[in-house]
Amino acid sequence: MARIPTSLLAAGGLTGGFALAQATKQRQLGGAVFAAGTLAAVPRWYRTAGAGGAAALTGMAIGAMGASHPLAKKIGAWPSVAVVSSAVALAAWAAVDRRA
Repeated sequence: MARIPTSLLAAGGLTGGFALAQATKQRQLGGAVFAAGTLAAVPRWYRTAGAGGAAALTGMAIGAMGASHPLAKKIGAWPSVAVVSSAVALAAWAAVDRRA
């Protein structure tokens, strides 16, 4: 997994988790995919950005998951997922991936 950018891991966890939850009607499966994507990125976030950076990126990913729900009521489900996934991906790229 070291060659997969952490921005893709985190954004893929959000996007893939939503897609799976929507397809199966099992929100917990979507949550598991989200958690797996985020957790796969955390060790590299920690190595590159330190404890504070890893905590900030993890918090942002969790916050994005939460923010996607009210945002979806305003702009739709998939556009909301795209917005929050892009924000997390950009943050991970800026803090970690561009340094690699």
